[in-house]
Amino acid sequence: MAENTNPPKSAPKIAGPKVEGPRAEGKAVERKSAVAAKPAAGTPEGDRIAKVLSRAGVASRREAERMIELGEVSVNGKVITSPALNVTSKDKIVVRGVVVGEPEQARLWLYYKPEGLVTSESDEKGRETVFDNLPAELPRVMSVGRLDLNSEGLLLLTNDGALKRRLELPSTGWLRKYRVRVNGNPVDPDLEPLRKGIVVEGERFQPMIVVIDRIQGANAWLTVGLREGKNREIRRAMAAINLTVNRLIRVSYGPFRLNDLQPGEVEEVKGKVLRDQLGQGATVDEDAPKRTRAPRPASRTTTGKAEGASSGRRLKSGEGLKQLSEAWGEATKPPRSFGTAAKKAEGSAEKPRTFGTAAKKAEGAALRPAKPPAKRATPTRGAPSGPKPAGGRPKRGA
Repeated sequence: MAENTNPPKSAPKIAGPKVEGPRAEGKAVERKSAVAAKPAAGTPEGDRIAKVLSRAGVASRREAERMIELGEVSVNGKVITSPALNVTSKDKIVVRGVVVGEPEQARLWLYYKPEGLVTSESDEKGRETVFDNLPAELPRVMSVGRLDLNSEGLLLLTNDGALKRRLELPSTGWLRKYRVRVNGNPVDPDLEPLRKGIVVEGERFQPMIVVIDRIQGANAWLTVGLREGKNREIRRAMAAINLTVNRLIRVSYGPFRLNDLQPGEVEEVKGKVLRDQLGQGATVDEDAPKRTRAPRPASRTTTGKAEGASSGRRLKSGEGLKQLSEAWGEATKPPRSFGTAAKKAEGSAEKPRTFGTAAKKAEGAALRPAKPPAKRATPTRGAPSGPKPAGGRPKRGA
Protein backbone atom coordinates (compact mmCIF):
# COMPACT_ATOMS: atom_id res chain seq x y z
CA MET A 1 0.00 0.00 0.00
CA ALA A 2 1.50 3.28 -1.01
CA GLU A 3 2.38 5.63 1.76
CA ASN A 4 0.78 9.09 1.66
CA THR A 5 3.66 11.55 1.46
CA ASN A 6 1.57 14.74 1.08
CA PRO A 7 1.63 16.99 4.19
CA PRO A 8 -1.59 17.11 6.06
CA LYS A 9 -3.78 20.04 5.24
CA SER A 10 -4.31 22.47 8.07
CA ALA A 11 -7.73 22.58 9.49
CA PRO A 12 -9.84 25.26 7.91
CA LYS A 13 -10.39 28.35 10.04
CA ILE A 14 -13.91 28.69 11.21
CA ALA A 15 -15.12 32.23 10.86
CA GLY A 16 -16.81 33.38 14.01
CA PRO A 17 -20.04 35.25 14.04
CA LYS A 18 -19.86 38.84 12.87
CA VAL A 19 -19.97 41.18 15.84
CA GLU A 20 -22.51 43.89 15.40
CA GLY A 21 -24.32 46.24 17.67
CA PRO A 22 -23.39 49.19 19.86
CA ARG A 23 -20.18 47.61 21.17
CA ALA A 24 -18.65 47.36 17.69
CA GLU A 25 -19.85 50.83 16.74
CA GLY A 26 -18.33 52.28 19.92
CA LYS A 27 -14.92 50.75 19.11
CA ALA A 28 -15.03 52.16 15.59
CA VAL A 29 -15.89 55.64 16.86
CA GLU A 30 -13.10 55.40 19.43
CA ARG A 31 -10.55 54.50 16.76
CA LYS A 32 -11.68 57.39 14.52
CA SER A 33 -11.48 59.94 17.36
CA ALA A 34 -8.01 58.72 18.30
CA VAL A 35 -6.83 59.27 14.74
CA ALA A 36 -8.42 62.74 14.61
CA ALA A 37 -6.81 63.76 17.92
CA LYS A 38 -3.30 63.18 16.60
CA PRO A 39 -1.75 66.25 14.93
CA ALA A 40 -0.90 66.00 11.30
CA ALA A 41 2.57 64.67 10.65
CA GLY A 42 5.17 67.41 10.24
CA THR A 43 3.04 70.20 11.79
CA PRO A 44 5.30 72.23 14.11
CA GLU A 45 4.17 73.09 17.61
CA GLY A 46 3.50 76.57 18.90
CA ASP A 47 2.26 79.72 17.18
CA ARG A 48 3.50 81.83 14.31
CA ILE A 49 6.19 84.22 15.48
CA ALA A 50 4.33 87.33 14.24
CA LYS A 51 1.36 86.36 16.39
CA VAL A 52 3.61 85.80 19.42
CA LEU A 53 5.24 89.22 18.96
CA SER A 54 1.84 90.85 18.68
CA ARG A 55 0.61 89.14 21.86
CA ALA A 56 3.78 90.25 23.66
CA GLY A 57 3.01 93.88 22.79
CA VAL A 58 6.01 94.35 20.49
CA ALA A 59 4.13 95.36 17.34
CA SER A 60 1.15 94.49 15.20
CA ARG A 61 1.36 91.33 13.11
CA ARG A 62 2.01 93.26 9.94
CA GLU A 63 4.72 95.38 11.56
CA ALA A 64 6.26 92.26 13.15
CA GLU A 65 6.47 90.60 9.73
CA ARG A 66 8.20 93.69 8.34
CA MET A 67 10.71 93.64 11.21
CA ILE A 68 11.42 89.96 10.53
CA GLU A 69 12.05 90.61 6.84
CA LEU A 70 14.50 93.38 7.80
CA GLY A 71 16.46 90.92 9.95
CA GLU A 72 15.63 92.60 13.27
CA VAL A 73 14.38 89.40 14.95
CA SER A 74 16.37 86.38 16.07
CA VAL A 75 15.21 83.06 17.53
CA ASN A 76 17.58 81.04 19.69
CA GLY A 77 20.52 83.13 18.54
CA LYS A 78 19.75 82.85 14.80
CA VAL A 79 18.48 85.78 12.75
CA ILE A 80 15.33 84.92 10.80
CA THR A 81 14.10 86.60 7.63
CA SER A 82 10.78 84.80 7.10
CA PRO A 83 7.67 84.94 9.33
CA ALA A 84 6.83 81.34 8.37
CA LEU A 85 8.09 80.02 11.70
CA ASN A 86 6.31 78.60 14.73
CA VAL A 87 7.76 79.23 18.19
CA THR A 88 6.92 78.02 21.70
CA SER A 89 7.57 79.32 25.20
CA LYS A 90 10.90 77.45 25.21
CA ASP A 91 12.31 79.54 22.35
CA LYS A 92 14.34 82.68 23.07
CA ILE A 93 13.18 85.58 20.90
CA VAL A 94 15.20 88.79 20.62
CA VAL A 95 13.94 91.90 18.81
CA ARG A 96 16.46 94.69 18.15
CA GLY A 97 18.66 93.39 20.95
CA VAL A 98 15.85 93.15 23.53
CA VAL A 99 14.62 89.77 24.80
CA VAL A 100 10.87 89.33 24.37
CA GLY A 101 9.14 88.27 27.58
CA GLU A 102 5.90 86.45 28.25
CA PRO A 103 2.78 87.72 26.46
CA GLU A 104 0.92 90.39 28.36
CA GLN A 105 -2.41 89.65 29.92
CA ALA A 106 -5.36 90.74 27.79
CA ARG A 107 -6.58 94.20 28.78
CA LEU A 108 -9.28 96.54 27.47
CA TRP A 109 -9.72 100.33 27.69
CA LEU A 110 -12.55 102.74 26.90
CA TYR A 111 -11.37 105.88 25.10
CA TYR A 112 -13.31 108.99 24.13
CA LYS A 113 -11.96 109.75 20.66
CA PRO A 114 -12.15 113.48 19.96
CA GLU A 115 -13.26 114.76 16.59
CA GLY A 116 -10.43 115.42 14.13
CA LEU A 117 -8.17 112.45 14.95
CA VAL A 118 -7.41 109.61 12.55
CA THR A 119 -7.91 106.08 13.89
CA SER A 120 -4.67 104.60 12.61
CA GLU A 121 -1.09 104.26 13.79
CA SER A 122 0.21 106.53 11.03
CA ASP A 123 -1.36 108.77 8.43
CA GLU A 124 0.04 109.33 4.97
CA LYS A 125 -1.29 112.92 5.01
CA GLY A 126 0.49 113.77 8.25
CA ARG A 127 -2.70 114.26 10.26
CA GLU A 128 -2.88 113.66 14.01
CA THR A 129 -3.80 110.12 15.04
CA VAL A 130 -5.47 108.63 18.06
CA PHE A 131 -2.19 107.01 19.11
CA ASP A 132 -0.35 110.36 19.10
CA ASN A 133 -2.68 111.60 21.84
CA LEU A 134 -2.96 108.66 24.24
CA PRO A 135 -1.60 108.94 27.81
CA ALA A 136 2.08 107.99 28.07
CA GLU A 137 1.44 105.31 30.72
CA LEU A 138 -0.60 103.14 28.35
CA PRO A 139 1.21 100.15 26.79
CA ARG A 140 1.11 99.50 23.07
CA VAL A 141 -2.57 99.16 22.14
CA MET A 142 -4.72 98.51 19.07
CA SER A 143 -8.12 99.96 18.26
CA VAL A 144 -11.17 97.75 18.01
CA GLY A 145 -12.77 98.92 14.79
CA ARG A 146 -12.56 102.55 13.70
CA LEU A 147 -14.22 105.92 13.93
CA ASP A 148 -13.75 108.23 10.97
CA LEU A 149 -12.03 111.60 11.14
CA ASN A 150 -15.18 113.67 11.82
CA SER A 151 -16.77 111.21 14.27
CA GLU A 152 -16.23 111.10 18.02
CA GLY A 153 -17.12 108.98 21.02
CA LEU A 154 -16.37 105.51 22.34
CA LEU A 155 -13.39 103.66 20.89
CA LEU A 156 -12.24 100.38 22.44
CA LEU A 157 -8.50 99.80 22.82
CA THR A 158 -6.76 96.52 23.64
CA ASN A 159 -3.25 95.13 23.93
CA ASP A 160 -4.31 91.69 22.64
CA GLY A 161 -4.70 90.90 18.93
CA ALA A 162 -6.94 87.86 19.52
CA LEU A 163 -9.31 89.93 21.67
CA LYS A 164 -9.38 92.66 19.01
CA ARG A 165 -10.44 90.21 16.31
CA ARG A 166 -13.04 88.63 18.57
CA LEU A 167 -14.68 91.98 19.31
CA GLU A 168 -14.71 92.95 15.63
CA LEU A 169 -16.34 89.76 14.34
CA PRO A 170 -19.90 90.24 13.02
CA SER A 171 -20.83 86.97 14.71
CA THR A 172 -20.37 88.70 18.08
CA GLY A 173 -23.59 90.54 17.25
CA TRP A 174 -23.05 93.42 19.66
CA LEU A 175 -25.24 96.45 19.14
CA ARG A 176 -23.43 99.74 18.61
CA LYS A 177 -25.37 102.89 19.44
CA TYR A 178 -24.77 106.40 18.10
CA ARG A 179 -26.16 109.86 18.82
CA VAL A 180 -26.57 111.47 15.42
CA ARG A 181 -27.43 115.08 14.61
CA VAL A 182 -28.78 115.62 11.11
CA ASN A 183 -29.69 118.76 9.24
CA GLY A 184 -33.42 118.66 8.62
CA ASN A 185 -36.64 117.73 10.40
CA PRO A 186 -37.36 114.10 9.47
CA VAL A 187 -40.48 112.21 10.48
CA ASP A 188 -40.84 108.46 11.07
CA PRO A 189 -41.87 107.55 7.49
CA ASP A 190 -38.67 109.21 6.21
CA LEU A 191 -36.56 106.84 8.32
CA GLU A 192 -38.42 103.66 7.40
CA PRO A 193 -35.97 102.66 4.59
CA LEU A 194 -33.16 102.55 7.16
CA ARG A 195 -35.21 100.31 9.44
CA LYS A 196 -35.88 97.86 6.62
CA GLY A 197 -32.35 97.85 5.22
CA ILE A 198 -31.16 100.09 2.43
CA VAL A 199 -28.90 99.62 -0.61
CA VAL A 200 -26.38 102.44 -1.18
CA GLU A 201 -24.19 102.41 -4.30
CA GLY A 202 -24.77 98.69 -4.74
CA GLU A 203 -23.89 97.87 -1.11
CA ARG A 204 -26.62 96.61 1.18
CA PHE A 205 -26.77 97.82 4.76
CA GLN A 206 -28.45 95.72 7.43
CA PRO A 207 -31.61 97.10 9.09
CA MET A 208 -30.88 99.83 11.63
CA ILE A 209 -32.64 100.92 14.79
CA VAL A 210 -33.53 104.59 14.30
CA VAL A 211 -35.37 106.72 16.88
CA ILE A 212 -36.11 110.45 16.72
CA ASP A 213 -35.08 112.02 20.04
CA ARG A 214 -35.85 115.69 19.49
CA ILE A 215 -36.05 118.48 16.94
CA GLN A 216 -33.68 121.38 17.60
CA GLY A 217 -34.23 124.26 15.22
CA ALA A 218 -33.06 123.23 11.76
CA ASN A 219 -31.53 120.02 13.13
CA ALA A 220 -32.78 116.78 14.63
CA TRP A 221 -31.12 114.41 17.11
CA LEU A 222 -31.48 110.70 16.41
CA THR A 223 -30.38 107.52 18.18
CA VAL A 224 -29.10 104.94 15.70
CA GLY A 225 -28.23 101.34 16.51
CA LEU A 226 -26.50 98.87 14.17
CA ARG A 227 -24.70 95.54 14.38
CA GLU A 228 -22.12 95.99 11.66
CA GLY A 229 -19.49 98.60 11.03
CA LYS A 230 -19.07 99.33 7.34
CA ASN A 231 -17.11 102.38 6.22
CA ARG A 232 -19.09 105.59 6.93
CA GLU A 233 -22.24 103.51 7.08
CA ILE A 234 -24.48 105.95 8.98
CA ARG A 235 -23.42 109.01 6.97
CA ARG A 236 -23.94 107.23 3.64
CA ALA A 237 -27.30 105.81 4.71
CA MET A 238 -28.55 109.22 5.88
CA ALA A 239 -27.39 110.85 2.66
CA ALA A 240 -29.42 108.28 0.72
CA ILE A 241 -32.61 109.64 2.33
CA ASN A 242 -31.52 113.29 1.86
CA LEU A 243 -30.27 113.92 5.42
CA THR A 244 -26.83 115.36 6.17
CA VAL A 245 -25.02 114.27 9.32
CA ASN A 246 -23.26 117.18 11.04
CA ARG A 247 -22.33 115.40 14.28
CA LEU A 248 -21.91 111.73 15.15
CA ILE A 249 -21.05 110.35 18.62
CA ARG A 250 -20.72 106.64 19.42
CA VAL A 251 -22.13 106.13 22.92
CA SER A 252 -21.86 102.34 23.33
CA TYR A 253 -20.23 99.23 21.90
CA GLY A 254 -22.06 96.16 23.16
CA PRO A 255 -22.00 96.20 26.98
CA PHE A 256 -19.37 98.95 27.11
CA ARG A 257 -20.67 102.53 27.41
CA LEU A 258 -19.24 106.01 27.07
CA ASN A 259 -21.04 107.26 30.21
CA ASP A 260 -19.43 110.49 31.46
CA LEU A 261 -16.04 110.16 29.77
CA GLN A 262 -14.76 113.43 28.34
CA PRO A 263 -12.85 113.84 25.04
CA GLY A 264 -9.33 112.46 25.40
CA GLU A 265 -10.01 110.47 28.58
CA VAL A 266 -9.17 106.77 28.95
CA GLU A 267 -10.70 104.30 31.40
CA GLU A 268 -9.60 100.68 31.82
CA VAL A 269 -12.25 97.97 32.03
CA LYS A 270 -11.97 96.12 35.32
CA GLY A 271 -11.01 92.46 35.35
CA LYS A 272 -14.38 91.38 36.77
CA VAL A 273 -16.27 93.08 33.95
CA LEU A 274 -13.93 91.58 31.37
CA ARG A 275 -14.48 88.10 32.82
CA ASP A 276 -18.25 88.53 32.93
CA GLN A 277 -18.57 89.85 29.39
CA LEU A 278 -15.81 88.01 27.54
CA GLY A 279 -14.57 85.23 29.80
CA GLN A 280 -11.16 86.92 29.94
CA GLY A 281 -8.83 86.92 32.92
CA ALA A 282 -8.37 89.77 35.34
CA THR A 283 -6.57 92.92 34.36
CA VAL A 284 -3.13 93.69 35.72
CA ASP A 285 -4.51 95.75 38.62
CA GLU A 286 -8.22 95.82 39.24
CA ASP A 287 -7.89 98.54 41.88
CA ALA A 288 -5.76 100.86 39.73
CA PRO A 289 -7.00 104.43 39.08
CA LYS A 290 -9.82 104.16 36.61
CA ARG A 291 -9.35 107.19 34.45
CA THR A 292 -6.45 109.02 32.86
CA ARG A 293 -6.25 111.81 30.36
CA ALA A 294 -3.59 112.70 27.85
CA PRO A 295 -2.53 116.38 28.17
CA ARG A 296 -3.69 118.20 25.04
CA PRO A 297 -3.54 121.90 24.15
CA ALA A 298 -6.60 123.83 23.12
CA SER A 299 -5.52 124.00 19.48
CA ARG A 300 -5.37 121.12 17.06
CA THR A 301 -1.61 121.55 16.64
CA THR A 302 -0.93 119.55 19.77
CA THR A 303 2.26 119.51 21.77
CA GLY A 304 1.64 115.78 21.98
CA LYS A 305 4.04 115.54 19.05
CA ALA A 306 6.84 116.99 21.16
CA GLU A 307 5.91 114.71 24.03
CA GLY A 308 5.77 111.78 21.66
CA ALA A 309 9.39 112.32 20.70
CA SER A 310 10.52 111.00 24.09
CA SER A 311 8.35 107.91 23.70
CA GLY A 312 10.09 106.82 20.51
CA ARG A 313 7.72 108.36 17.96
CA ARG A 314 9.37 109.49 14.75
CA LEU A 315 9.50 113.27 14.42
CA LYS A 316 8.68 115.11 11.23
CA SER A 317 11.37 116.87 9.24
CA GLY A 318 12.57 120.01 11.07
CA GLU A 319 10.47 119.32 14.17
CA GLY A 320 13.42 118.24 16.33
CA LEU A 321 15.44 121.36 15.45
CA LYS A 322 12.48 123.55 16.29
CA GLN A 323 12.09 121.91 19.71
CA LEU A 324 15.81 122.28 20.42
CA SER A 325 15.71 125.99 19.48
CA GLU A 326 12.73 126.61 21.76
CA ALA A 327 14.39 124.79 24.67
CA TRP A 328 17.61 126.81 24.20
CA GLY A 329 15.67 130.08 24.14
CA GLU A 330 13.95 129.22 27.42
CA ALA A 331 17.26 128.23 29.05
CA THR A 332 19.08 131.46 28.06
CA LYS A 333 16.21 133.88 28.72
CA PRO A 334 17.11 136.56 31.37
CA PRO A 335 15.10 136.62 34.61
CA ARG A 336 11.87 138.50 34.24
CA SER A 337 10.84 141.54 36.30
CA PHE A 338 7.21 142.34 36.76
CA GLY A 339 6.77 146.12 36.42
CA THR A 340 7.48 148.97 38.86
CA ALA A 341 6.61 146.96 41.95
CA ALA A 342 9.34 144.41 41.13
CA LYS A 343 11.95 147.16 40.65
CA LYS A 344 11.00 148.77 43.96
CA ALA A 345 11.26 145.41 45.68
CA GLU A 346 14.75 144.89 44.20
CA GLY A 347 15.88 148.35 45.36
CA SER A 348 14.54 147.78 48.87
CA ALA A 349 16.64 144.64 49.17
CA GLU A 350 19.82 146.69 48.58
CA LYS A 351 19.27 149.53 51.12
CA PRO A 352 17.61 149.62 54.53
CA ARG A 353 14.20 151.13 54.72
CA THR A 354 13.33 154.08 57.05
CA PHE A 355 9.96 154.87 58.44
CA GLY A 356 9.64 158.64 58.95
CA THR A 357 11.16 161.08 61.53
CA ALA A 358 11.05 158.69 64.47
CA ALA A 359 13.14 156.19 62.54
CA LYS A 360 15.72 158.85 61.62
CA LYS A 361 16.04 159.96 65.27
CA ALA A 362 16.49 156.37 66.34
CA GLU A 363 19.22 155.92 63.75
CA GLY A 364 20.99 159.11 64.94
CA ALA A 365 20.79 158.05 68.55
CA ALA A 366 22.32 154.73 67.68
CA LEU A 367 25.33 156.54 66.14
CA ARG A 368 26.00 158.95 69.14
CA PRO A 369 27.76 157.62 72.25
CA ALA A 370 25.42 157.21 75.18
CA LYS A 371 25.78 159.71 78.14
CA PRO A 372 26.24 158.28 81.61
CA PRO A 373 23.18 158.91 83.78
CA ALA A 374 23.53 161.69 86.43
CA LYS A 375 23.78 160.44 90.03
CA ARG A 376 21.02 161.82 92.13
CA ALA A 377 21.02 161.72 95.97
CA THR A 378 17.93 160.34 97.46
CA PRO A 379 16.94 162.38 100.53
CA THR A 380 15.98 160.59 103.72
CA ARG A 381 12.62 161.55 105.22
CA GLY A 382 13.07 163.75 108.35
CA ALA A 383 16.82 164.16 108.00
CA PRO A 384 18.44 167.50 107.20
CA SER A 385 19.30 167.92 103.69
CA GLY A 386 22.76 169.36 104.57
CA PRO A 387 24.22 172.78 103.89
CA LYS A 388 23.08 174.50 100.86
CA PRO A 389 25.61 176.01 98.52
CA ALA A 390 26.43 179.70 99.00
CA GLY A 391 24.54 182.13 96.96
CA GLY A 392 21.45 180.15 97.13
CA ARG A 393 17.97 181.56 97.17
CA PRO A 394 17.34 183.79 100.25
CA LYS A 395 14.65 182.82 102.67
CA ARG A 396 11.33 184.65 102.65
CA GLY A 397 11.25 187.59 105.09
CA ALA A 398 14.96 187.74 105.70
